Amino acid sequence: MTEIDAKTDALVPDWLYLPDIAELLGIEVTRVRQLVNEGQLIAVRRGENRALQVPAAFIQDGKVVKGLTGTLTLLRDDGFTDEEMLEWLFTPDPSLPGTPAQALAENRGTEVKRRAQALAV
Repeated sequence: MTEIDAKTDALVPDWLYLPDIAELLGIEVTRVRQLVNEGQLIAVRRGENRALQVPAAFIQDGKVVKGLTGTLTLLRDDGFTDEEMLEWLFTPDPSLPGTPAQALAENRGTEVKRRAQALAV
């Protein structure tokens, strides 16, 4: 769990608190925390009360977006910090088009993973 700068924070359009994610996924908040600890989601401390929040784009149709966990693993293996991963996922890429996070939500995870793997080269 990380703190992020204003630039990275501004890239992410919407955020959800952990209890909101638990409700959307139909699981306990402790399980959401476990997903964060296992690296399947990225949570950052934001706002006045520094509460943990996750980008809303990571949750779709009551599930974690398909391909997100694998993409996070690739980026983490390449040495990316949580903040760098968020910046990469939410920065527009004209070749996709859109952001990698949008591409994952649109079931274009293969392209996103290909780009994540290319970062290691």
